[in-house]
Amino acid sequence: MQLKHYLQFKDLSADEYGYLFTRAAFIKHKFKAVEKHQPFADPDRTLAMIFEKASTRTRVSFEAGMYQLGGSVVHLTTGDSQLGRAEPIEDSAKVISRMVDLVMIRTFEQSKIERFAAHSRVPVINGLTNEFHPCQILADLFTLVEYRPAASGQPLDAIRGKVVAWVGDGNNMANTWLQAAELLGFTVHVSTPGGYEVDPALAGISDRACFKVFKDPREACAGADLVTTDVWTSMGYEAENEVRREAFARWCVDEDMMRAARPDALFMHCLPAHRGEEVSAEVIDGPQSVVWDEAENRMHVQKALMEYLLLGRL
Repeated sequence: MQLKHYLQFKDLSADEYGYLFTRAAFIKHKFKAVEKHQPFADPDRTLAMIFEKASTRTRVSFEAGMYQLGGSVVHLTTGDSQLGRAEPIEDSAKVISRMVDLVMIRTFEQSKIERFAAHSRVPVINGLTNEFHPCQILADLFTLVEYRPAASGQPLDAIRGKVVAWVGDGNNMANTWLQAAELLGFTVHVSTPGGYEVDPALAGISDRACFKVFKDPREACAGADLVTTDVWTSMGYEAENEVRREAFARWCVDEDMMRAARPDALFMHCLPAHRGEEVSAEVIDGPQSVVWDEAENRMHVQKALMEYLLLGRL
């Protein structure tokens, strides 16, 4: 197979996403039925997970998923490898990629993962960077397809034309939502405090029609099929916590915002969540919240992604 990396959402085509959603549903069904699905068992495939930013969900979903596929895992951090001792990223990539079959990296600057991928002999997956979080949006869209399937049975039909309300920081999640909207044909309503706006150039989109900006977060939620948010202070920005707490005070997704959305609108959050800050307890623990299925689906879509990057369409 031709080497393919997954560094941001637009690295794959709409057709490839249609396949991945269908494949993830198949893999999840096997998991729920307690049936083995181990395409990586013979020969054994190995995933290297490199963490510069710690994460519960990213580690568990990739590690458990790789073992369930029949493979094995090597876990690395900057504290227990030469990555934290000034070895050039290019050198680490050349060595590590000779010893494993896949690499997942969760780091800070997008440029780091791009430099690693440029010198890797195996597929590299973005587990999160400051700029993008493609695996999370992959899981979010799969969850939307599960809860609101299209009459045609085609997963892309379940996404096309939908309205997603993004309330909060114009961060890596917001950037990735914009990429997904441009590629898959839906609209994102974006509402952020002043000074925390989404930058379309950074997001890497060319079609400004895929998103609309609202000063009032409640207006952004009006008519939305999905309302979603993230923490006010992402990892690496902790020094800004108090300033952000004040700036984001009006951007807490509450019951009033959910009432402005469609009656059957879903609520999502990539977690961890701070109840009473970016979302009220009544919303995240309420009947429209699908955050627990959303979190579990990280594992299922990532299994489909790893399988596809290594083995192609099955």
